[in-house]
Amino acid sequence: MSIPFPVDIGVLLENWLAQPRSPAFWWQLGVLALAAVGALLVHRTLSQSLGQRSEGSEENAIRRLTLSSIQRLLFPISMLFGVLAGRALLESMDYPVKLLNLAVPLLTSLATIRIAVYLLRKTFRHGPAVKAWEGLISTSAWIVVALHLLGWLPAVLQALDALALHVGTVRVSLLGVIKLVLAVALTWVLALWLARLIENRLNRAEYVNAGMQVALVKLSKFGLLTLASLLALQAAGIDLTALAVFGGALGVGLGFGLQRIASNFISGFIVLFDRSIRPGDVITIGEKFGWVQELRARYIVVRDRDGVERLIPNEQLITNEVINWSYTDRSVRVKIPVSISYDDDPEQAMDLLVKAAQGIPRVLQDPLPASRLLAFGDNGIELELRVWINDPEQGMANVRSDVNLRIWRLFKAAGIVIPFPQRDLHLIGPVPNALKEGEVSA
Repeated sequence: MSIPFPVDIGVLLENWLAQPRSPAFWWQLGVLALAAVGALLVHRTLSQSLGQRSEGSEENAIRRLTLSSIQRLLFPISMLFGVLAGRALLESMDYPVKLLNLAVPLLTSLATIRIAVYLLRKTFRHGPAVKAWEGLISTSAWIVVALHLLGWLPAVLQALDALALHVGTVRVSLLGVIKLVLAVALTWVLALWLARLIENRLNRAEYVNAGMQVALVKLSKFGLLTLASLLALQAAGIDLTALAVFGGALGVGLGFGLQRIASNFISGFIVLFDRSIRPGDVITIGEKFGWVQELRARYIVVRDRDGVERLIPNEQLITNEVINWSYTDRSVRVKIPVSISYDDDPEQAMDLLVKAAQGIPRVLQDPLPASRLLAFGDNGIELELRVWINDPEQGMANVRSDVNLRIWRLFKAAGIVIPFPQRDLHLIGPVPNALKEGEVSA
């Protein structure tokens, strides 16, 4: 495909290619090189100094933000000062400074764009992807500004628009695709920024509980992203009525392959709005026990005592039985069964059980520990100690272990026997001669 190249670009390139023939061009190029080397040295020296200062002291968020902003401005501002000094020197020598005049707004725009994008990034969660997007956005914005300052932007836009394909009656150009991508990226960044501000405001609201905070954050984020997508399509010149076909295809996809995803998504909102499960709750689903760390759109994060984080789909919270140990009250009763011999006094043993529960740090004294005689079993008298705790997320096996250890010590000191299984054997009929003589075979 041949592209009709604009004449303006050719003229501009010819003018720029003619510059190296002039000695003034090399003087200006030397000033730019010296300014760049000096800016790199200044940036490296001051960055190390600022980094050591921030590591050696506990600074507040505003000061850290200021130091990070200064580090991003060191190179363009230092080079800008070098270019200004070199331009003043060349002007005093009556040399043309057209190249340096162009470098000044380029460096100024670079510093402005870097600090603006950095401040915008601070509203998002930290991560390597966010830092990578910061560099990409800064570079792209600066390239557009540089093309505008060079006077090449209209010609470049015209060349991009010339790269086009016709799909039926629709003309799809490279410029249109770039506009769509930029519109979606810009509106999504603004939507995520607003969602982040809403999330921070809700997290500081004392009158909104944790479950409602998650629900409102998800609703606001979903609504803002949907609105941003529609605005981006409208800004790119795409007819929104064409989305009817996409909506039909999406409905068919939900009916066949995406129904579980949609079910988990809707179940997540049901869990959030009925407030049956909230962050920090201690739950049991089947044999999975742990406390809820996060509520996500498709799943919840449950962390158990082994440090394992399980991702449980939201649909299971609606269709399966869930035990919430801290739904209305965090107090949980722990039952500890104990057996004693028929030769021992059960009342003494029950008193010792209550005594064993006293002094255990996690065992509550209100309600008081209690012991019960449950049954007369085959091997001994079955007792049960019942104690209360109010921190089930710390586990219950460790409480049972501490109490059982004290029961063992108290029973051993009192001479109370914990029986083991015993069976009486009754022989009917003639007794074998070997048994009469006392010979018992193994």
